[in-house]
Amino acid sequence: MKELNKHSKRLTQDVSQPASQAMLYAVGLTDEDMSKAQVGIASTGYDGNPCNMHLNRLKDEVKIECKIANLVGLGFNTIGVSDGISMGTSGMNYSLASRDIIADSIETVMNAQSYDGLISIVGCDKNMPGAVIAMLRLNRPSIMMYGGTIASGNYKGRKLNIVSAFEALGQKVAGEIDEDEYKEIIRRAIPGAGACGGMYTANTMASAIECMGFALPFNSSIPAENPNKLSESERHARAIKNLLELDLKPLDIISKKSIENAIALVNALGGSTNAVLHFLAIAHAADIDFTLEDFQRVSDRTPLIADLKPSGKYLMEDVHGVGGTPAIMKYLLEKGYLHGDCMTVTGKTLAENLADVEAIEFEEQDVVFPTDKALKSSGNLQILYGNLAREGAVAKISGKEGLVFEGKAVVYDGEQAANTGISNGEVERGDVVVIRYVGPKGGPGMPEMLKPTSLIMGAGLGKSVALITDGRFSGGTHGFVVGHITPEAQTGGTIGLVKTGDKIRISAEDNSINLLISDEELAERKAQWQAPELKHKKGILYKYAKSVASASKGCVTDA
Repeated sequence: MKELNKHSKRLTQDVSQPASQAMLYAVGLTDEDMSKAQVGIASTGYDGNPCNMHLNRLKDEVKIECKIANLVGLGFNTIGVSDGISMGTSGMNYSLASRDIIADSIETVMNAQSYDGLISIVGCDKNMPGAVIAMLRLNRPSIMMYGGTIASGNYKGRKLNIVSAFEALGQKVAGEIDEDEYKEIIRRAIPGAGACGGMYTANTMASAIECMGFALPFNSSIPAENPNKLSESERHARAIKNLLELDLKPLDIISKKSIENAIALVNALGGSTNAVLHFLAIAHAADIDFTLEDFQRVSDRTPLIADLKPSGKYLMEDVHGVGGTPAIMKYLLEKGYLHGDCMTVTGKTLAENLADVEAIEFEEQDVVFPTDKALKSSGNLQILYGNLAREGAVAKISGKEGLVFEGKAVVYDGEQAANTGISNGEVERGDVVVIRYVGPKGGPGMPEMLKPTSLIMGAGLGKSVALITDGRFSGGTHGFVVGHITPEAQTGGTIGLVKTGDKIRISAEDNSINLLISDEELAERKAQWQAPELKHKKGILYKYAKSVASASKGCVTDA
């Protein structure tokens, strides 16, 4: 019989570790348990965020099911940051940093406690890549379990989600809705547990990680409050037992081809630009060479076929209604957009997992389209280069924004200044809003710019104003936006040299982004530029700013 407890036995079976054994008896283990494999059940559950508020309940169910599967399940928690709550405040500076804290803390507990396998139960945006990065570092049998998407809110027959609340502020400022309607939208936007409902970062990463082979089939698309979500606990306990018996580990599953599968699905679904940062970091953790050029290559060959928010009509609950993520994956596989021979956490290949999945029907739904009626012939993620982004920038182009934008720069050093300026009417049709010194070092933490883009959308300027930044965008952002501009302003990037009134040209036709001034003028400004001091002198944000790599490298902190 294969040894399943090859890590935990160093504590439970070694006669020189009596104190370790005494401690384990104290937490309730029996003599019989001492010979069983121990599974760490890492939850990012906490009370203060709808994305995560139900995860500890799932953790408890998984623990019970592990016991039934003759395993010892031992739960522990790590942190989370609610992007939706912290957005537009200084709290958002901690969001991206939390990804690496999550990875570090899971790695720490798993190694310190000598657990044999890992089930990570995750909800909000940074939870998922953080968990997968930890899995790859540990390289022990592991599965990611997503807590699921939230149900839609409703107001006067209109479906609501988190972005509805952000855009309501812009609508109120523009005089399109009154105070009472504004408050009703906020009250009704989010009805309960689950991650933000559109193809924002949480659902993007959950879907992509399932496609990469690190989550069980259907896990990403079963909503949080669907009865089947709780029953997934049994599936996960059985699956981790199978992985332990097979000794199938994350580095046996991940490959360049499996990452390509993930990015193909992101583009087909119209997913978040944050996927670029996170999969660069995931590839780094696995020592796989995957660059911005690989993202562009996969995007070029993958059509956008799902009409999902933020730029489309539908939510993740609607994906579940048309067959779930596996139905879309099965269609993409049949059309040649996925590699079917990639291994997954079921112990089977992607093609084997999808063989018995019911094919998606296109006749009576308009959530997902066949490739001959694709919303866009290529993916929505586009990598731009030019004198404004010599190391690259990331745009999300759904095709509805147009392909070229040229306009006058309106420059803001930081998000708060931008929010105030937009609210005060400083931005006009045809302008390019520039928000800088919000990169990974300059932010620090590369905060998301959902509040300013929502103000622009809410004010009715979404189709006539562009926004560029060395920060990030929420998966809920839409419009003509370019983020992840590198080098960032804090390290002397060109975005730090732009002046209000300069002309900027952005083109998705040749994937370029340029400041339209002479090389001589640019060189003169560069010679006069001085780096500002870091905004924090101690604490996690100081450590992050000192250690974080460029966005073009995934903002990793262990390079």
